[in-house]
Amino acid sequence: MADKESVNLLSPFRSIDFGIADWADGIKNWAAENRDVVQPIKWFVNDLIVTVEAIMHAIPPVAMLGLIFLLAWQAAGVRVAAFVACCLIFLGLSDPYAWGLAMTTLAVVTTSVAICVFFGLPLGLLAGKSDRFEIAIRPVLDTMQTIPAFVYLVPVVMLIGIGNVSGVIVTVVFALPPIIRLTSLGIRQVDVSVVEAARAFGSSPRQILFKVELPLATPSIMAGLNQTIMMALSVVVIASLIAVKGLGNEVLRAMGRLDAGKALVGGFGIVVLAIVLDRITQGLGRTGRERGHRHWWQGGPVGLCLRLLGKNPKETSPV
Repeated sequence: MADKESVNLLSPFRSIDFGIADWADGIKNWAAENRDVVQPIKWFVNDLIVTVEAIMHAIPPVAMLGLIFLLAWQAAGVRVAAFVACCLIFLGLSDPYAWGLAMTTLAVVTTSVAICVFFGLPLGLLAGKSDRFEIAIRPVLDTMQTIPAFVYLVPVVMLIGIGNVSGVIVTVVFALPPIIRLTSLGIRQVDVSVVEAARAFGSSPRQILFKVELPLATPSIMAGLNQTIMMALSVVVIASLIAVKGLGNEVLRAMGRLDAGKALVGGFGIVVLAIVLDRITQGLGRTGRERGHRHWWQGGPVGLCLRLLGKNPKETSPV
């Protein structure tokens, strides 16, 4: 707080105080007094995290490895799937506890990204359709992306306390802007003539949205999802400061003990998860032309199963 003194035109900053610190303290005090208001949100997010984490830990590592391999094969091809599988195998062999910690981190990231998609897609669609809303939300997104993640920790901890729920909320605030921005960009980049042609043939606004605009905007939307996932993983170590479990917490503990080996394993695990998720989402964002004018189900393990059952997807579907 600046002391009351006369305004010096050559050095006005010592005598003028807008009271931002007092305003922030007021928000902190309100948060401390009204923590019960957000308890239902905390319970819901906590139940979601616990459920996702329980499922991932219940699946044996070999089975989970197989599922991720099949998903990567379907999304990005067999070469990418083999690369993803090798990375995960190396991660599992790097430390006896690395796989379990990676699944915990993956559960937190998956929950955070799911919440980002739930809120980000509608907001991105609205921003792509409305210039006024896009102008109004732009400074909010700029603030969310530029403020360091450490700044989010204090109000979130005051409202909810430490733990995985606080980590998820901090991650959502930090990772939400990319999917909103790129969804809006994808909708705005759809060729107007295509939309007009669909409207001329009698398509309803809903049909235009789901059958024209969203398919054409899918590469941009998937790029936003990819960036959201990468930003969510970048907050993992920071979120460990408020007792979020997983690989980030392992890195933080290793730094406190100056254990370079454990820190390397934890950091390598985060890198592996980033590579795996990046390759899968990039594969999902490929256009039909990049797939050889085929639908997603005409290749990968799904296409292989269809061919083994006597149904040739190349012949039964139009190019």
